[in-house]
Formats: sequence, C-alpha cells, structure tokens
Amino acid sequence: MPDATAPSLALRAELAGLDASAPPQQNDIDGWLIRLSPGKAKRSRCINALRQGSLPLDELLARCQRAFDAAGLPLAVRVTPWSQPADLDAHLAAKGWGAFDAADVLLLDAITPDPAPAALQALDAPAYAALVGALRGSTATAIAAHAERIAGAPVTYQGFSLNDAQGQLLACGQMVVAGDLVGLYDIASAVPRQGHGERLCRALLALAHAQGARQAYLQVGSDNDVAQRLYARLGFAFAYRYHYRSPEAVLT
Repeated sequence: MPDATAPSLALRAELAGLDASAPPQQNDIDGWLIRLSPGKAKRSRCINALRQGSLPLDELLARCQRAFDAAGLPLAVRVTPWSQPADLDAHLAAKGWGAFDAADVLLLDAITPDPAPAALQALDAPAYAALVGALRGSTATAIAAHAERIAGAPVTYQGFSLNDAQGQLLACGQMVVAGDLVGLYDIASAVPRQGHGERLCRALLALAHAQGARQAYLQVGSDNDVAQRLYARLGFAFAYRYHYRSPEAVLT
C-alpha cells in the first residue's frame, strides 16, 4: 500500500506515470485503460484497471483478451494499490494468473539540486530510443514503438546522454516534468558500477528543478538491488509496489 506519510504524492506519481507512458495505441473498455503498444515497456502494453465498470469481471476480461489478441500481444494486467475492483489481484490469482515483474515506485519529497551538475547532451525521441534500445538489446520494432510513444506522449519528453570528454556514452536517461513533479525514466548505464548513473540522475534532477520541479518519482524493479541503492543515495524513498498478472507464461 502507499506510504501513509505521502498518499497524495504517491497518487500524483501514479497518475503522472500513466500520462508519461501513454502510447497512441490505447483505449477504454468499461473503465479499464488498455494499452497495445508493440514496444518493450510493459506499462505501454497492459491493462490499467482504473475504475470499476458495469460489466462482470469475466466478461470484461474476455473483451480485453479479444483486443490484445487482435493486436498480437499477450494479455497482462498491471495491478496497483488503486486497481479496481479492489480485490482484482485476488480474483486473478484465484484464476491461476501468475504474478511477475514487481516494481517499486519511489518518491523524492524535496529536490535539492546539485550546485555543479554534469553536462548532458539533449537527444530527440528517435535518437534517445535508439540509444537506450541498443543498451538493452531491443528489437527494431520495440525501438520504433518507444520513439513513437515518447514523441507522442501527452507530456513533454526530454531525453539526455552523459558522455565522457571524447564523446563516448557513459549513461542515458529521460525525464518528464509536469508542474512541480518530475519523473525519471529509462535510466541506463553504458559503463555499470562507475557512478555514471548517479551523476546522470543528479544532473536530471538539477535540470528539472530549474524547470520548476520540486518533487520527483521513478519506478525500479523490486529486485534490482543496485538501482535501489543508487536511488536511496539520491534520497528517494519507497511509496508503493505494483506487479503484473497474466494468464500466459511470464512475459518478457
């Protein structure tokens, strides 16, 4: 459940994250937001059960299944503390749907900008998607879908690389500023365990602060101990956890 000390910020982060990850291929089925992007990010190819509609659960799931089948994608539901109906996770578990890819949403209650942040190189959407996709071994289809999603999202995308003096990539990441809240996304290091990811994040937070952001959020795998320690050093604290469920084998 969300941290009781900051429930409003946790919910704001959840809603901001939905905006930041919105693909063009999405629709509403009886209060559930379905996303059908062919990209790699699961949050852009899943169901977000935002509201409890009028359909029985089995009928609603069947309608969603048909939409995902038509898109050639495996059906997956993203389960958060706000999913509706409130016992959705228990219902899906009782059906034998497996849970996977638990992720933690972390919050930074007050951004203290680095007085001398590292210099970053701004990248347009195609260049950024290609860069992070190469680091992750993404397919050409997934890279194109990523570029399409971040370029067309309802909030402004900003992607950057951190390079050495010779112009070689050290790390990259993107941010989305919405009012006084910034989300950090797709933080990736080309040279792991050398502190470049932390330098990148500090520079992103300083830049976001200059644009009016005062609080921040990000999402990280619950079992990603290295990243969890990095974000703890930056002052981020646990807010809530979400996971996915699917009637199929664990999705990649």
